[in-house]
Parts: sequence; structure tokens; C-alpha cells
Amino acid sequence: MDDNIQRMEQLVRELNEASKTYYNGLAEQMTDYEWDRRFDELKQLEAETGTTLPDSPTQRVSEDTITGQKEEHEFAALSLAKTKKVDELVKWAEGRPIWISWKLDGLTLVVTYDDGRLTKIVTRGNGHIGTNITHLAQAISGIPAEIKATGHIVIRGEAVISYDDFERYVMESGEDYANPRNLASGSLSVKDPQDIKDRHIRWIPFTLVFTEQNINSWGERMDWLDQLGFNTVERRLVNMPEEGSVDGVINVFTNEVTSKQNPFPVDGLVVCYDDTAYAQTGSVTGHHATRAGLAFKWQDEAADTMLKEVEWSCAASTISPVAVFQPVELEGTTVKRASLCNISECERLGIGGPGTQISVIKANKIIPKVIAVTQSIGTFIVPDECPVCHAATQIVVSEASGTKTLRCTNPDCAAKQLRKLARFVSKEGMNIDGISEQTLAKFINLGWISEYADIYELRKHIFELSRMEGFGEKSASNIMRSIDRSREVEAHRLLFALNIPLCGLDVCKRLLSAYPLDDLVNEAVKQSNDLFATQAEPQEVFAHVNGIGPEKSAQFVLWFRNSGNMERYRRLKEKLTIKATALTPTGNACEGLTFVITGDLHHYKNRNELKTYIESQGGKVASAVSGSTSYLINNDVTSTSGKNKKAQQLGIPILSEDDFITHFSE
Repeated sequence: MDDNIQRMEQLVRELNEASKTYYNGLAEQMTDYEWDRRFDELKQLEAETGTTLPDSPTQRVSEDTITGQKEEHEFAALSLAKTKKVDELVKWAEGRPIWISWKLDGLTLVVTYDDGRLTKIVTRGNGHIGTNITHLAQAISGIPAEIKATGHIVIRGEAVISYDDFERYVMESGEDYANPRNLASGSLSVKDPQDIKDRHIRWIPFTLVFTEQNINSWGERMDWLDQLGFNTVERRLVNMPEEGSVDGVINVFTNEVTSKQNPFPVDGLVVCYDDTAYAQTGSVTGHHATRAGLAFKWQDEAADTMLKEVEWSCAASTISPVAVFQPVELEGTTVKRASLCNISECERLGIGGPGTQISVIKANKIIPKVIAVTQSIGTFIVPDECPVCHAATQIVVSEASGTKTLRCTNPDCAAKQLRKLARFVSKEGMNIDGISEQTLAKFINLGWISEYADIYELRKHIFELSRMEGFGEKSASNIMRSIDRSREVEAHRLLFALNIPLCGLDVCKRLLSAYPLDDLVNEAVKQSNDLFATQAEPQEVFAHVNGIGPEKSAQFVLWFRNSGNMERYRRLKEKLTIKATALTPTGNACEGLTFVITGDLHHYKNRNELKTYIESQGGKVASAVSGSTSYLINNDVTSTSGKNKKAQQLGIPILSEDDFITHFSE
């Protein structure tokens, strides 16, 4: 019994610490698979011993600890019971119509409206008390300030960041986040709403908790939210829940995950009754209501294999261990490698040396993970020098989570430029096909690349590349052709590719609309020298350019003040033919018209994408409605917002996004 209690204490401690980091934007300590396995083990021990420890996660909801004003939820936001078996799901459904939707992997927010006006946004917290973050409403896409509805409305939804927006933010900011959920949950403690807005957090409603409308069907309640302008979670109805019918729907969702059609991170599916009145009749057991819903997690296919080596890959700011093992078939693909995350994860698993027996899965059908060591052989060795630059390494322990990671002590190590190199080759930058971030990491670790210009010297390694695993002669030739094509580049793409802080594509275009590239760089260098001599801050050099301002101007000048940056730029420029950025429109669908864009967008990724299209069609985009405005674009056409009122006063037409596409698409 004592051994059982000791094991329970260990499980409670590990699960609570993992939950703390998971829900608060810190480094992940274990996979979902591991968390679920330990949670199930704890539940079984509690049943066997008849004992439940005070802090057991089986008795409470995992909690975010976002700082701010605390507020009690009007309706408790409890966890869902979970299953990995379709037959258990069918049994739970009791033959009643059910809806199956995504279990989005972000941060749950409860949003309240009264008589059509947004009154509060509260994080889930511990399910009973959350943090009021209403002041961040404008920074989160998908939460309108007003809706066309009366009475009291409470909606629960998930704040998420798409994979594309996550990669873009991490690439541009240089900040180190494990995944989109990690960034989303860590963002809501940021004080500046503009910083949050730049991360493109989207709120997706997944259930209507309360309305004074008499709507009992869950599906009709979600349709009603859609009619009010919300972008609700994707869902499918199963009228007669039988194993075959449920399997079919789950397979549709599974295929979207494995083929990466779904843009947002998910960690399973949610099942709920269409009859919301019936769903409320269940009892509350532990930390969930029995009929409120069911979480379905994919049954991860595991395979046993043998570790060949632990390879240390230097990328960004850390040197990460990677398990290389005897190939196994998982989810229809051959898997040979899996990240081991960090030193703490290796120690937790008990990783040894070559010959160690391990179990591997593809978490959520996508990411290879080592989940267990069945027999450890030899010793796990942490390298004392960087595999790229051979400088000394250092083990760093996180103050927040206690996680141990390995770092290179050389600030100029080429591997620390990985994310910058990824932006350089990206579609928006030099547009070099065939070179992914993973491929760049290989080239860096082989010593082939240490700066941008080195990419244009890769042809000398084509023989070695063609014989590398995963490449071949055709693939190597395609990469070389893509590199050669990129030698001729428009100026704004080159500027973007240089990774100058705060200089996105739009900023680069604005600067180049005021100066040719050589003049722009020369002016930055000249001002850098003058300012360096006087120790002044370079805030005003390009601040006069429309849309730039002092902060972007300062970052641009400071980048060229750095002699290392200038040397690398000159070496790169020798490899390229630079074309002036084409500022002339490619079409005339918006010629002579001025638009103002406000509110959330559904078809375009963001306002910048719509703005780029309008400008490509000869139009202009302004920030405020005035007498010169031709159209206001707002999906909430009937909104009583300031811009809508101004447009109505001036007789300016208000278009929804659909209206705009109908009338102004090519």
C-alpha cells in the first residue's frame, strides 16, 4: 500500500507540473500520450486503494494562471470524460443524435454578450474561476464588439493560432515557443494588445452555453451563432450512432489531420448530444459532467524498435537530442527518427545508448514521439561541445519549469541562425523551393551553411547531397535549379529575407516606394555613421515614410549599423541580380477606388492580404473613413460601430467580404 501511495504522490506531482507548463505557455514536459497514460494509471491506483490525494488532477480541472482580475464563471467550465475506443463512444451516445467536432488545442475563453454588446471575456482558469481579459478583445480575432442579438448570451470557444501564423510569428520574432498552443496560452499575459494582435490569435466558438432564445438543438444553436457572424468550430452530425457510422465520421476528421488540411492544432475530437436539455441531466463525477460531452482521442499506433544513436541537432538557441532508430511502419509511413525534446525528457524516459529498446508513436497521427524505454542499454551521454561550431556547451535549467536543455555558448554559432535562414528561403523571401527548415538544419550541422550567401555555394555539395537519405539526384538537381532561379529577386523580397526586425513585406514595400534599394541602404548606413558618432537614436530617419514611424525606422537603421550585417549583405548581394519592386498594379478591378477595411475577415487570412490584393488591382487602402472613401469593407454590415456610422453619414456603401469578392475579384 505504501508503495502505491508513493507512486500516486509521484504521479500527482508530475501531472500537476506538466499541466502547469501546458496551460501557461511554458515548455512542454511530456507528450499528451504520456500525460493520458499517467492520468489513467493514477485513476486506477485511486480505485484500488480507495484513496484520493488532495491535489489529484482527477478531482479538478487543469488551470491556467494568467495574471489579472479573477472572476467566477456563471456556468462552470468542466473537463470532458475521454475515450480512445469507438465502441465506448457509441455506448455513451445511447442511440441519440450526436455531433462530432474538433477538440481545438488552444486556450478556452468564455465570452458574454448582453443585448448585443460584448460585456466580458474570461479565461477558463480552473473551471470555476478565471481571469477577466475583456481589455484584450480587439487583439483577438473572432470576438465582435457587437452582434445583432438581444438578451444574455454566453459562448465558450477556443483561442488558437494556426500552424502558418505560428511559423510566421516565430520566424519573424525569433522567440522560442514549442507549438501554436504554447504561443497562444503564453500570449494572454502580454500587456500590449498590439503585440498580441501580431500573433493572429483567433477565437473559435465550440458551444453556446446560454441564450434566452428557445433553441434546444445543439446543431441549431451553433447555426444561430454562425448567423450572428461567428466562425464556429467544424462539426458533423451522426443521426444514428452505430460503430460504422461513427467510424466513418471520425475517419473524415482523421484524414484532415494526417493530410494537414486542418490549419489549427487539435488534440482529438469532441462528441456531444444534439439534445441540449438531455445533456444537462447527467451527474457531475470528479471533474466532469457525465452527459455534457465526451472527448475522443485517437488510439496512437505504437511500435517497438531499437535505438541506433542519439543525434544532437543544433537549431535556433538549443541543441536538441534526436532518436535515430531501426525503421518502423506507423500510420502508413516509415519512421526512422523522433525528437527527444530536451535532456529532461531523455532522463525521464531513461534513454540509454545504442541498442536501447524503445516504443514509438506518431502523436495525433503526425509527430513521431518516443513514449517509453522498455530496456535501457549503455549510457546516455550529453555532448560537451556544439556539433556545429565545436564551442563548449552548457546545460541550462529553466527557472519556470525546471526543464534542462543544452545550449551552445558561442553567440555567433551558425545554428542559431536557423529561423532566420528559414525566413530567407521562404516563399515571401527568396522563394527557394525544396529547402525546408529541417533541410536547413542538416546543411548547418554539416557545415555547408553559416550565412545567407552560402546557400548560393551549395552546388559544390551536390554530389554529397544527391546521396543523402531522403534526397537523390533529382531532388538535389531541383534544389539547385530553385536556388539559381532565386538569384534574380525583387528588392522588397530581398529586404524581407534579411530578417530586419519589424520589417515585414508591407514595411519593405513602403520603404522602397520612397527610396530605390541602393539609396535606402546608403541612407541607412550614412545615418548610422552620423548617429553612432553622436550616440543618438535613429528613430526619425525613415519615420516620414507613410506607415513606418519611429520604431520601424530605428530597427532598420540599427540593423545596417551592425558591421557584421553589412558584410553579410554585401557578400549576398554579389550573388544576386536585384530588380526594382514592381509598384504598378497587376490588374484594374479596384482602379481609382479607395477602401477602408474593418472587422474580422473569413476568406482572406488577414487585412494585409486583402490590402495587397486591392493594391494589386489599382486600388488604395486607407485607415479611416472620409469623403474620399469609395467603400467600407465590414463583414458586420449592420454594425453600429464608429466606422459604419461615419460611412452611413457620408453615404459610402458598406460591403461584406462576400460582396467585395463578387464585385471586385478578377
